[in-house]
Amino acid sequence: MRIVKLTSDTKNKLMSDLLKRTTDDYGEQETVVKEIIKNVHDNGDAALFEYTKKFDKADISASNIKVTDAEIEEAYGQVDGGLIEVIRKAIKNISDFHELQKRNSWINTYDNGSVLGQRVTPIESAGVYVPGGKAAYPSTVLMNVLPAKVAGVSRIVMTTPCNAEGKVYPTTLVAAKEAGVQDIYKVGGAQAIAALAYGTESIPKVDKIVGPGNIFVAIAKRLVYGHVSIDSIAGPSEILVLADETATAEYVAADLLSQAEHDELASATLVTTSEKLANEVSEWVDKFTAELSRKEIIQKSLDNFGNIFVADTMADAIDATNEIAPEHLEILTANPWETMTHVKNAGAIFLGEYSSEPLGDYFAGPNHVLPTNGTARFFSPLGVDDFIKKSSIICYSEEALRAVHTDIEAFAKAEGLTAHANSIAVRFK
Repeated sequence: MRIVKLTSDTKNKLMSDLLKRTTDDYGEQETVVKEIIKNVHDNGDAALFEYTKKFDKADISASNIKVTDAEIEEAYGQVDGGLIEVIRKAIKNISDFHELQKRNSWINTYDNGSVLGQRVTPIESAGVYVPGGKAAYPSTVLMNVLPAKVAGVSRIVMTTPCNAEGKVYPTTLVAAKEAGVQDIYKVGGAQAIAALAYGTESIPKVDKIVGPGNIFVAIAKRLVYGHVSIDSIAGPSEILVLADETATAEYVAADLLSQAEHDELASATLVTTSEKLANEVSEWVDKFTAELSRKEIIQKSLDNFGNIFVADTMADAIDATNEIAPEHLEILTANPWETMTHVKNAGAIFLGEYSSEPLGDYFAGPNHVLPTNGTARFFSPLGVDDFIKKSSIICYSEEALRAVHTDIEAFAKAEGLTAHANSIAVRFK
């Protein structure tokens, strides 16, 4: 890996390089997605079946678009029993963590007869998109479904691509069943997002769409936002390790590579105060990369977006970390808890050398759907709050309104809204 001195110039170059991984100008891709969305909006199932045949080579119709109980039972027979138990353990951890995020409605009463409060209710329906393609992602199922379930969403549906034979990954089906998904539909891509946003004869419209996908899925989510809510537009994965001389180089290297293997646009960064650690980590990265199954992807990721920065002080290292605002932040210092108190921006924070990032991906409980591309400055991980809505409650007695009616009328008149003022004044003529 590249080892460079941390300066304002090298830090700015890193920020520029990371932002190059995504763009707002999708050109031809956006044109294609707009056409798909319009076709699904106008023609419903017929468009879905057409695109599924075109992109996934599968013959899907109204009779087989929905995964059956028999198919789910078949999937259980194809998944190792040990993995099913691991999925169940993960479900408990994830559910328990998200239970702690639940909010309660509240009411305050006042001596003047007024009552103010906030009512918290879940959204009614959520659609979860789960990628298919070359790999299965049961962890994606759990992380997107369980916060909705804990929030109390009454209808959770899932869309995921099928193969040419009309089959869905068995692990995806098992994870969905264990997590409590009611209905699973064999459709992927931008057409699945359009179906969830507008509804078709087979797939009901939902209130919110969550889940990752390829560039076409990401564009589709952005385009339907407003008709439905969405979670976020996920960017390439990223990890930053903040370390001092006490860190174990072998562990740091392994953790950096755990994200670099995602794709060629993934970012792996070490910021350290130890030049010795920097050199050792670079050597371990080379050793591990040569042995790993996705070494071609890893190497391209490291060549483009892999960096080791050596900082003069820990304060400089922390400042750089806060500017980068990484999706995943590992803190491997002599006192990681104290170091964390100075961190302002990160999606998920892993403390100590036995809190490797994949622990959060699969099992610990906090959500692995995290803000990327520096958006941890203002976005949070997916959670229960994403599946609730809040209503304000206002109740004034005659006495309470009489005491303030002239103030309200004056405010309304100042804005030129005489009907507003009259709505108050008419009660006291």
